[in-house]
Amino acid sequence: MSKPMFETSFGASQDTPEAAPFASLSQVAGAATLAANSVMRDTPYDEAACRTLMRGGSKSFFAASLLLPARVRAPASALYAYCRQADDAVDLGSDPHAEILALQARLDAIYRGRPGAADADRALCQVVHRYTIPRELVDGLLEGFLWDAQGRRYETLADVEDYGARVAGTVGAMMALVMGTRTPRALARACELGVAMQLTNIARDVGEDARNGRLYLPREWLREAGIDPDTWLQAPTFTLAIGHVVRRLLQAAEALYQRAEQGIAELPRDCRPAIHAARLVYAEIGRQLERDGLDSISHRTVVSRSRKLALIARATGAAIVAPAGQTHEMAALPAIQFLVSAAASPLGELPLARRAVPRRSFDERMDWATDVYARLEQQRRAGR
Repeated sequence: MSKPMFETSFGASQDTPEAAPFASLSQVAGAATLAANSVMRDTPYDEAACRTLMRGGSKSFFAASLLLPARVRAPASALYAYCRQADDAVDLGSDPHAEILALQARLDAIYRGRPGAADADRALCQVVHRYTIPRELVDGLLEGFLWDAQGRRYETLADVEDYGARVAGTVGAMMALVMGTRTPRALARACELGVAMQLTNIARDVGEDARNGRLYLPREWLREAGIDPDTWLQAPTFTLAIGHVVRRLLQAAEALYQRAEQGIAELPRDCRPAIHAARLVYAEIGRQLERDGLDSISHRTVVSRSRKLALIARATGAAIVAPAGQTHEMAALPAIQFLVSAAASPLGELPLARRAVPRRSFDERMDWATDVYARLEQQRRAGR
């Protein structure tokens, strides 16, 4: 399927993921609530395992995540670990509906403050309680996974945005909360950035999805272009008409990227470079796809590593300020309004105490990220 935004992240890594260092769903699902009785919400988890999973799933995202301040990197890794494991459970399991029920049971235990034994569960438990992340956000993510399992049909752009809100907007909202941002306007822009990234994923993965019997392009757009969606799915090929539909989706994504600029300016200063890098690199996927003739059927568009690194450097050096001339409040995209309402609700319990972390300047983080990225590339080449 067109992988959720958190999974492909910056969208250019096609490396085979490393084996997940967590227990499988079948090992923990049935015992989630029983194991929870002996595990409190502040039980330590293997943070290195979360980082390893992120690095194995997307080296680009791992490198860019190093631009985040240390206080955000660990919870971001925890969110990635849980999302990745949950997605794999539903996507690869023999009974997706049973997997969703098992995940819901585990989530019940997590929100009671008594997670099961899996590192991903313990990690998420610490994050949701420390940063007061509403259950509705994680439930929305799981609902998106269920839609995939059900083979949901997307007739309109609004339908596709509803899907993007669940598998990517939820992640944007949770990341905003971890960074310490809870205003409705900033949350709306964070969710919309997630949806924009998911639209880019869909545009890039049309062929791959179609060969797996899945279609995320708006069906009404296809019919307007003279294409019968179900007939085309039986033998997906690139045509100028398909390219026109892909271009429309990229234009919809670009409009959301532009809106996201205002939200980035409202984030804490030490978080802006990493999120700006995400925005730039993902938008570049769309531009590269256009340079490739909008053909995402015959091949997969990839942004070169050198180009990604240049964009990350640009994001770090940019001073992110509110867009000039922005004098009116932008209404939230309808698809993400329920996420904004949930995330902007009054805070509940006080956060758990945060441990001290070393502080680095933007330049120091950039030097560090560049060095790590170079070492990852060296390791990749050595492994050939």
